[in-house]
Amino acid sequence: MNKVFSLLLIMFFSFSAFGQSLLLSSPDKNISLKVTNQSGFVQYDITSHNELILSKAKANITFSSTDNAQSKLQYLSHNITTVNQVVNPVVQQKSKEIIEHYNQLSIQFDNELSIEFRVFNEGVAYRFRSKSASEIEVLDEDVTLNFSGDFVVQYPLEKGFYSHNERAYLTKTLQSISAENLASLPLLVETPNQKVVFTESGLKDYPGLWVVGSNKNSLHGTHPKRVKSAQLKKDSDRNENITQRYNDIAVITREQGVDFPWRIFAISQNDSQLLTNELSFLLANPLEIEDTSWIKPGKVAWDWWNANNIYGVDFKSGINTQTYKYYIDFAAKYGIEYIILDEGWYELGNALEIVPDINLEEIISYGKRKNVDIILWVIWETIEDDLTKLLAQYAQWGVKGIKVDFMQRDDQAMVQYYWRVAKEAAKNKLLVNFHGSYKPAGLRRAYPNVITREGVRGLEHNKWADYITAEHNLTLPFIRMVAGPMDYTPGAMVNTQPENFRISFNRPMSKTTRAHQLALYVVFESPLQMLADSPSNYLANEQSTAFISKVPTVWDETKILSAKFQDHIVSARRSGDEWFIGVLGNSQARQFNIDLSFLGQGQYQLTSMSDGINADKFASDITKKTQQVTSQNKLTIELAPSGGWAARITPSN
Repeated sequence: MNKVFSLLLIMFFSFSAFGQSLLLSSPDKNISLKVTNQSGFVQYDITSHNELILSKAKANITFSSTDNAQSKLQYLSHNITTVNQVVNPVVQQKSKEIIEHYNQLSIQFDNELSIEFRVFNEGVAYRFRSKSASEIEVLDEDVTLNFSGDFVVQYPLEKGFYSHNERAYLTKTLQSISAENLASLPLLVETPNQKVVFTESGLKDYPGLWVVGSNKNSLHGTHPKRVKSAQLKKDSDRNENITQRYNDIAVITREQGVDFPWRIFAISQNDSQLLTNELSFLLANPLEIEDTSWIKPGKVAWDWWNANNIYGVDFKSGINTQTYKYYIDFAAKYGIEYIILDEGWYELGNALEIVPDINLEEIISYGKRKNVDIILWVIWETIEDDLTKLLAQYAQWGVKGIKVDFMQRDDQAMVQYYWRVAKEAAKNKLLVNFHGSYKPAGLRRAYPNVITREGVRGLEHNKWADYITAEHNLTLPFIRMVAGPMDYTPGAMVNTQPENFRISFNRPMSKTTRAHQLALYVVFESPLQMLADSPSNYLANEQSTAFISKVPTVWDETKILSAKFQDHIVSARRSGDEWFIGVLGNSQARQFNIDLSFLGQGQYQLTSMSDGINADKFASDITKKTQQVTSQNKLTIELAPSGGWAARITPSN
């Protein structure tokens, strides 16, 4: 029978030479970390810009072992190092160069376990590491976040571990959050002077981290235990009942030891800093693909949100070959790289059995002639059993990507599944878009073919609910997008003000203006970006569609000109020698001044798409304007309620 022991870190004498604590600061000296000697756990404080954020926070891991029961770790050594380098991501979400500058404290113990802290100018992170090559059974991990006050939290409340992780962010205080209030990550904590996004990265062979409260000034980490048995719910081909779990959260065997996930505190003194924070990427697992030249970001014409509502054609629209050739014609006209065949193209339960109305070979061949590639939607369980054969077949057909859906878990086995799909897809040069998924947590750097994912309450919810508001859209970039790309699926062409909005599953609309929808393409990050509406609607709104078609999905540089949580975002992004500006406003009419001093020398042509004069009543009203500008110009723009503004700036010849 296994005996349980807690690996005790930093023993009573460990830091006697350092006054019972070790200190580390950020390169700019504005963030400081104190690691204190306690019996049984690591205790640490985080202070940023002279404000104490975390006080006596705890970190520990409990293992199960038949050997050396009740043994206690002895401090061996510690070292402090500095890294200052430039990282070039394969898929450049915010910029093509990321400065990675941090100081690191590593503490080693006598049983091959260590803990690492890194302090960046942008925040703090820590992880445990084990050099042991034997099997490790993890019973629990103690992630206790003791904040220095009863701070406000933007809390993504969940009903349970089985979830799409598409939650609203509820405004709560720490002391109002109980042990029954489970939340997924990331989440946002607001101190009197700063904001802190808590999330994780480097998640591999390990369950995802969630949190609960304690009706105190603290949050406590929790993990889904390993799944022992699960079965499909009655009359469902995708939704599961988890019928039994093990008592542990992970069992890990690696020949070269284990790196546990990073726990990240992204810290900002002003809201705009969260929109450029790259810690989730910098702390991710290193690249595992040798050849990445085939990974092609781009835009996707999507069929499911608009229910294939095409019109003005001489055939019956639906899940059939003629409809998807129509999608390809539309995509080719506007230089859109992909179309997706969502649910319905295969007989559910067999992802190689194509429905009679679909000639997939003809669709793929037609797309190739028009320089438009195909992505296929699949349910995760359908491809799990024979993943190697199925993905090889897709590649042989000429498919360029898969959209894997309905996982709804992040226990250890499911996290391992994500990595298996990523690896096997890379072998077959297939992009991966995970839906029904947990948040990004490091996989995208190791396998950049995992080009985007959901795990976000996106535009699709407008098909059945009324809560996708302008304020919601001004929440996501400050929290969810800090973790990584989000497949929100923008681009509604039927637009309403809130008082005119209605729920329509098959003919959905946005609860924002048209210009707001266009601005989402600049503000929201997804290297594979959907066009959610019907090609017929896009063809009927040529000016809007032409603008969307020119917006890149990856960026060389990002500058946040102004931002305030749930209030507004003014974002400028560069691709090559072109700049794009996206402005999102909330439900109030707004006016903004935009300083173009970030432009280089010379003359530029600015083409803007703004709320029309009647957009406060008819939200699809949009105005196109072209003007000559230089870096000396300052623009004044007007936004309707729930409005937006978007612009493309190109050098004049």
